[in-house]
Amino acid sequence: MTALLRYQADLLLRSQRWLPPVILYAVFLGVGVQSGQPVLNSLGYTAAALLPVAAWLVRVCVTGEPPAARACVAAARGPARAHLACLLTALLAAVLLGVAATVVVTLISTPVSDGHRVHIAPLRAAAAGLPVVLACASLGAAVGALTSHPVLRSTGRAVPALLLGTLLAVVSAGSPAQAAISGLVTGSRTGRAHIALLPPTVAALCTAAAFAAAAWLAGRRSP
Repeated sequence: MTALLRYQADLLLRSQRWLPPVILYAVFLGVGVQSGQPVLNSLGYTAAALLPVAAWLVRVCVTGEPPAARACVAAARGPARAHLACLLTALLAAVLLGVAATVVVTLISTPVSDGHRVHIAPLRAAAAGLPVVLACASLGAAVGALTSHPVLRSTGRAVPALLLGTLLAVVSAGSPAQAAISGLVTGSRTGRAHIALLPPTVAALCTAAAFAAAAWLAGRRSP
C-alpha cells in the first residue's frame, strides 16, 4: 500500500490538477478570513471551506489516472487496493492543506472571543481547530468517494451529487462536520476553546465506511 500511495501522490503532484481546488481554498480563506477577526470563528470558516475542497481532491485523484495505467495498476495490485490508494492520497492531501491553513489562520487572527471580551491562547485555539479540520477533511473525502467513480460513473450525475453532498454535510443537523463547526462558533461566543473529539471520530468512521464501500465496488466493477 505504501508504494501505491507514493505512486498516487506523485501522479497528483505531476498532474497539477490539485491547483484548482487549492486555489479555490485560498480564495475562500482570502475572502472569509481577515486579520484581526476572532480566532475561533476564523478557524470554523477554515474548516468548513475545506470540506468541498477535500471532496474535489478525491475526484481529482480518482479520475486523474489514464485508463491504461489504471488497468495496469489494478491488475498488479488489485482494483480495490488501487482505488483505496487514490482515496487515501486525496484525504492525506486535504488534511495537510487543512493543517497548514489552521496554522496560518491562527497566526493572523486575534486570540479573543466575540466582542474581544475573553483572551484565548493561540495554541489552545489551534488545538481546538485541528479536530474540526480533520472532521471536515474526512467527511469531505467520504462525500467525494461516494460521488465519484465507480459509485457514480456519469459526470453529469457525479458533480451535482458532490456539490449537494458537501452542502448537506456542512449545514445538516446531525452531521459531524456541522457539529464540530458549531462547537467552534459557540466557543467563540463563550471564550472557551473546547477540544471536541467526538465529531472527528464519527467523521472518521463514516469515511472508513465510505472508502470501504467504494473500494469494494471498484473490485466488483473492474473488468
